[in-house]
Amino acid sequence: MSIDRSTPQLGSLFQELILDHYKRPRNRGELEGANAEAHLNNPTCGDEVRLQLRVVDGVIEDVRFVGDGCSISQSSVSMMTQSIKGKTLDEARALARLFTAMMHGDADAARDKTLGDLRVLAGVSKFPVRVKCALLGWNALDEALKGDVA
Repeated sequence: MSIDRSTPQLGSLFQELILDHYKRPRNRGELEGANAEAHLNNPTCGDEVRLQLRVVDGVIEDVRFVGDGCSISQSSVSMMTQSIKGKTLDEARALARLFTAMMHGDADAARDKTLGDLRVLAGVSKFPVRVKCALLGWNALDEALKGDVA
């Protein structure tokens, strides 16, 4: 069963979830004991994010971010932190690949239940200039995991 996001009621529910994460971001703040970190910005629009992870035995034990930007970039990174906490590095990387595919218009990725609430951002793929916003936190995750992480 596919969800028609064009219906006004569902569209507003998706908007509400995005705005909720923007107004009340999850996992925002500094992370004590972080052993992986990346700071990225989008010079085109000014969005920025600093992502900090604490990885123990190949599992993301905790994650926090600080940053400024539009509702899309900040909501996306907030949702991302919720979805990767407790995941192995391989699981987090696979989720990042799936989310990136969705942002580039992959309809199968947009239907993949693995993404959970992140699927509300699928509509962003129709606005190429906003795709960079949605991917900013995910690109920071990729950058943070390039280092030597436990």
